[in-house]
Amino acid sequence: MTPESPQPSSRGVSAAAKVIGLLLMLAVSIGLGLLIFKGIQTRVHAETALRNETNADSVPIVNIIHPKRGAPTSELILPGSAEPFTETPVYARTSGYLKRWHFDIGARVKAGDLLAEIEGPEVDQQLAQARAELNTARANYELAKSTAERWQQLLATDSVARQEADEKQGDLRSKRAIMDAIAANVRRLEETQAFQKVYAPFAGVITARNTDTGALINAGSSGTGKELFHIAALDRLRVFVGVPQSYTAAARPGPADVTLAEHPGRIYRGQLARTTSSIDPSSRTLRVEIDVANPDGSLLPGSYLQVHLKLPGAAQSVTVPVSATLFRSEGLRVAAIRDGKVSLIAVAVGRDYGNELEIVSGLRPEDVLVNNPPDSLLDGQLVRIAEGQGTGK
Repeated sequence: MTPESPQPSSRGVSAAAKVIGLLLMLAVSIGLGLLIFKGIQTRVHAETALRNETNADSVPIVNIIHPKRGAPTSELILPGSAEPFTETPVYARTSGYLKRWHFDIGARVKAGDLLAEIEGPEVDQQLAQARAELNTARANYELAKSTAERWQQLLATDSVARQEADEKQGDLRSKRAIMDAIAANVRRLEETQAFQKVYAPFAGVITARNTDTGALINAGSSGTGKELFHIAALDRLRVFVGVPQSYTAAARPGPADVTLAEHPGRIYRGQLARTTSSIDPSSRTLRVEIDVANPDGSLLPGSYLQVHLKLPGAAQSVTVPVSATLFRSEGLRVAAIRDGKVSLIAVAVGRDYGNELEIVSGLRPEDVLVNNPPDSLLDGQLVRIAEGQGTGK
């Protein structure tokens, strides 16, 4: 008889199936875990990339420029304005009608020249009346004087009472006071009548005539009074110039040259005479006056001039485009890039060249500046330099 093959027991088969099932479940769990981990890792990477991209986009990209080194200079050239050394409006001191005028605009006059004549019939009549009253007062005074003298003689012989003699002396003093008052009024009217002739107060040029024959003239410079003439002395001019605060060392008394574009090559010698000794807070400049001789009258008041001031020593400066500046409430600023961050620097401006400004303090030639900085730029803010631009010169 052939022996029967051994059959696996049902218990062994069941145990193997369980092991296989556990292995399958473990494999499925591990696969699911790997899928979940990969999904989470992908999401984390995406969020990190998005955050980095957002941070990078939040840093503004800027264009840069470098200040240009200025040449050392020992002379400061500034714009100035010429004004007459002496000028004044001429008003009437009495009312009336303009009888005639003798000088028109552009005429040169000497001190004491008759400019105009005013006709004032009211003043003439008042003067005539005052003189008549003065004659009456004098007659009354002479009568009172002779009467008082007679009563003094009668009093010496006891022919009259002392009381009556004293009354005559009092009447004499009263008549004298009345006569003096009327005489003072006559002198006042005579002086008023003399003002009917208008004279030049000093030698100069008539720059304005604001009246004509027959015009009604009112006395005084206020209210209805009107300026008749305007006179300016042109043989000497005052030239006013605003010197920037950083160049106030050049505003010292001494020689100062003036040039005029209409007269190229000609130099007018002047003298820095005085300053206001204070800085104008609105323009940060020192107002300086330069006296210039003008014997031939070639310099005209109101002319635009160039004033040449000598600096005490050579000054080093840089120039930057106007587009590189920021106007803030605290003053003029430029945005420099230092260690990848913005540094807002206060600067002092020398000369204005139109599209460029001379910076006399606050900047170095090696500084890196932001060109066209946005108004929202803050001190200490991170920035990125645009591609293709280096920090070297």
